[in-house]
Amino acid sequence: MSHIPGIAITGASGRMGQMLIRTVRDSDKARLVGAVERKGHDWVGRDVGEAMGGAPLGVIVSDDPLEAFAPAQAIIDFTAPGATLEFAALAAQARAVHVIGTTGMSEEEIAALEPAARHAVIVRAGNMSLGVNLLTQLTKKVAAALDEDFDIEVIEAHHHHKVDAPSGTALMLGEAAAEGRGVALADVSDRGRDGITGARKRGDIGFTAIRGGDIVGEHDVLFAAAGERITLRHVATDRAIFARGALKAALWGQGKQPGQYDMVDVLGL
Repeated sequence: MSHIPGIAITGASGRMGQMLIRTVRDSDKARLVGAVERKGHDWVGRDVGEAMGGAPLGVIVSDDPLEAFAPAQAIIDFTAPGATLEFAALAAQARAVHVIGTTGMSEEEIAALEPAARHAVIVRAGNMSLGVNLLTQLTKKVAAALDEDFDIEVIEAHHHHKVDAPSGTALMLGEAAAEGRGVALADVSDRGRDGITGARKRGDIGFTAIRGGDIVGEHDVLFAAAGERITLRHVATDRAIFARGALKAALWGQGKQPGQYDMVDVLGL
C-alpha cells in the first residue's frame, strides 16, 4: 500500500470534507492518511470514520495541519481563503501536491500562493468537474466567435449555505468569456444591479447569483442578441463529481514540477 499516494483532507467535518473522505476511502488508487479540523472542534482526537457515523478508518482527526500533512503525498482542500493560504505554505513544506477547491479567494490571496508554488504542485480550480471545465472551454470559444452584439450573462444557483457570490465557477466562466473576447474581466464585469441602473453597457459580462434550498450547483452562460439566444448549461446533482475531480487532480500532480496548474491541465483540455 505504501506506493499508493496518501491523501490528507482539510475541513474534514464539512459536506465536501466528508464527501472527499468517502471518495478517497473507496478508491483503489489512493489512501487516506490525514484529516484536519480547526482547534476546538469536537471531531479532533476522534477516528474520522467514527466521527462520520461509520466504521473506523484508522485516521485520527488532528488540529495540527503539519502533523496531518507529514505522511501525505497530496492535500485536498475545500475550506476558506485564509485557511487555504496557511495550508499552502505547510503543503509546500511537506512537498505535497495541494489541490485547492476553495472559492471566494481574492486576486491578492491567489497571488499569495505563488511562493508555495515554487516548491510544490498546486492545482487550483473554481470547479473540479469534467463537465464544468468543458463548459469553460466552450464558453471561451463561443465568446471568441460572437461580437458585442451578443450580451453575455453568467447565471449561477447554489444551496442556501453558500457564503460567496458569484461562485468560483461563475467567475471562471466569466474569465473564459472575457478571454475569448480579448478583454480583462475586471474591466467589463457587472456584478450588481439594483434600482435605476440605466441601460446595459455594451460589452459587459453580467453575473446573477441565486441561493436556495439544497441546489448543488447550476451554471448557465447566456449569449443574447436581437432575435436569438444561445445558452450553455451545466447542472450538478451530486457533489461527488467535485470530489472525484479533486482526487483525479491529486493523483495527476504526483511527480509534476512545482508550479500552479488548473483542471484544464489535469484533463488535458
